[in-house]
Amino acid sequence: MSKIGFDFTFENIEKLADMINEKELSEITIESDDAKICIKGKKCPPPMPPMPMAMPAPVASEAPKADAPKAVSGNVVKSPIVGTFYSAPAPDKAPFVTVGQQVNKGDVLFIIESMKVMSEVQSEFSGVVKEILVNNADPLEFDQPVMVIG
Repeated sequence: MSKIGFDFTFENIEKLADMINEKELSEITIESDDAKICIKGKKCPPPMPPMPMAMPAPVASEAPKADAPKAVSGNVVKSPIVGTFYSAPAPDKAPFVTVGQQVNKGDVLFIIESMKVMSEVQSEFSGVVKEILVNNADPLEFDQPVMVIG
């Protein structure tokens, strides 16, 4: 490495700073026998994460037939809030209700977790659980049908 003479004046330091900005350098260090100066440029922002690829829309012929509304006979229990459906009080516990089980008005049917709050949903009907329309840990929308009681 060869040494160059450098006059540590304010004007020369200012020229170095301008050069760093113009050339978009991260830093430059100059050292002599009795002095050392390190000028750092603006830090470049981290690169933007790549945009996720858009998934192509399914072709109409590929659409599952299950999306068509089914004729439901019985009382439909709907989600009273947006959240996550849980069929049991804990992962290692039995579900509150199963298909074919008799329930009475006021029985707990399932739990919805919304904003870290667990809310029990009680039956408004007495009857037999005919169908459970969602799976454990599925997200629920407001007023989404969850189960049928006949």
